Amino acid sequence: MRLIIVILLGIPPHIFSQQLQLHYDLRHTLDPKHNPKNFPMIVFEYFKSQDSGTSLIKPGSFLLKAQADLIGAKNNIGKYYMEVSQSFRCWKPKIFVQLQYSGGLGIAEPGSYGFYISNAFSLGLSHPFQWQDAWFNVHACYTYHNFKKPSHDLLTSFYWWKGVMNYKLQFAGDVELWTVNRNQGDSYTAGTNGKKISFYGEPQIWYKIKGGFSFGSRVNLYYHVLTNDNSFQVYPTIGLRYQFKS
Repeated sequence: MRLIIVILLGIPPHIFSQQLQLHYDLRHTLDPKHNPKNFPMIVFEYFKSQDSGTSLIKPGSFLLKAQADLIGAKNNIGKYYMEVSQSFRCWKPKIFVQLQYSGGLGIAEPGSYGFYISNAFSLGLSHPFQWQDAWFNVHACYTYHNFKKPSHDLLTSFYWWKGVMNYKLQFAGDVELWTVNRNQGDSYTAGTNGKKISFYGEPQIWYKIKGGFSFGSRVNLYYHVLTNDNSFQVYPTIGLRYQFKS
């Protein structure tokens, strides 16, 4: 499960942003044993911050993220993931209640079976803050994973964004740590028990080329996500980003 929000949490009110990213994932080049090929990846994000107004319930930030991995034959879509989240508050301190959904599907390999990225429903608290011209957000929540054997879990996330050189160079990303049942009620996990701790991160760097175009990279960090082995996997990408004008 990914609860990823890239550069867009914790920024000032009334911010609207859309961005489209195209990446080329180099994981086969770096780790051919576990990855049959490198592949393109498309990411779209829509974000809006609304923490203002005099109403009792103030909406905070809304995020819609969709990601398609073109890992199928002839670079057809082999995996799709989406995430929707909304935060709000009805008190003065900038502690937000956050609701979130994520899920998706994919195909293990050409001509093989499909799989679900099981639905995950999260409820928790988030706190955006600024420090030394950088923006951050820390988030902690309860998550219900809708496996055949449901899993009740904890998740914590940390997000950051900082621009330098008059925002021509931007650093962004998030890291997440969560628990999940080893036995998820299917044949693959049958006979296992207890919880495992998983980790995911996606630090990014972008350099503005011209207009809304930026060139950069995202580094995908995995532990107990793609495999149950106790191994840390690091897979960088080469990316191009276009940010639509608000």
